[in-house]
Amino acid sequence: MPGRHRKPSPLKVPDRPYLALGLEGSANKLGAGIIRHDKDGSTSVLSNVRHTYITPPGEGFLPRDTAQHHKEWALTVVQEAITKAGVSMHDLDCICYTKGPGMGAPLQSVALVARTLSLLFDKPLVGVNHCVGHIEMGREVTGAQNPVVLYVSGGNTQVIAYSRQCYRIFGETLDIAVGNCLDRFARVINLSNDPSPGYNIEQEAKKGKRLVPLPYTTKGMDISLSGILTSVEGYISDKRYHDGVHDETKKDDIITPADLCFSLQETVFAMLVEITERAMAHIGSKEVLIVGGVGCNERLQEMMGIMAQERGGQVFATDERFCIDNGIMIAQAGLLSYRMGHKTPMSESTCTQRFRTDEVHVAWRL
Repeated sequence: MPGRHRKPSPLKVPDRPYLALGLEGSANKLGAGIIRHDKDGSTSVLSNVRHTYITPPGEGFLPRDTAQHHKEWALTVVQEAITKAGVSMHDLDCICYTKGPGMGAPLQSVALVARTLSLLFDKPLVGVNHCVGHIEMGREVTGAQNPVVLYVSGGNTQVIAYSRQCYRIFGETLDIAVGNCLDRFARVINLSNDPSPGYNIEQEAKKGKRLVPLPYTTKGMDISLSGILTSVEGYISDKRYHDGVHDETKKDDIITPADLCFSLQETVFAMLVEITERAMAHIGSKEVLIVGGVGCNERLQEMMGIMAQERGGQVFATDERFCIDNGIMIAQAGLLSYRMGHKTPMSESTCTQRFRTDEVHVAWRL
């Protein structure tokens, strides 16, 4: 991955290669990745291994069961990351882990792994904000300079812009996150969780032909999604709803699961595009960076691209390797922080379910 030319940074060009292991486990993805910052200023992804805890259709993932999955797979995932990278634990400069936000029990299980490795190999720890990890990996992969960031995942929905060594939140969801909304809807219509509910909704939406009315709720820079979820669930009991074989004589009247997936996506994504455009206008940016698991959605990228193009701008997004929760994004943000002199003492190597994006001192940017 070649280095990008950006504005001057407080972060000096490395005097030697730096290596970091990143561990992510804030939800149902367990990830381990190893990144290297080279002397020429470039960044290399040496490995990025992930294992996902998948539940049966109609079921979500509970914190206790998800934590157990992470404990069972941690050794395998870390060993695979080390082997693929062609390095040893002794070569690492630091071990980075997700401090939050996320689900309590899974976060704790991964923090325990990080602390254990730190003690075994005498390596410093770096606690990382999950959201900042997404942003920094997105910036590195795409080369975006100073974008408005749309961060959309299972647990977070935020519109973010950078200012004075802090990622400022311009707008966010007032209730549930967009990924949570999609996941819960997928359970209602009994869609598979493999590989993910959001992906399967996206594929079903491509077959939808009917746009049914749903609540469109933007409040300034914020959005509300619980009402739209309730409304779309209401269509399930509508006498026009069919999820099986249809009477051809009434084909124009029926509402299919594909129609509901299509309608949900179009409405929710339009809300996200609106508040993102408002933030672009406010800070005068022509760049949008989409990060988080929902950011893989090609329809969201397309709708955002249309808006950005009309403003003479550009959309930056990554594929599922970096969009979906992964260890390499934690390694990237953690190594940037470590190179600025930050380390997390063992006594403070805790995790927290609520860790706001705007609480982080982004020391590596001007």
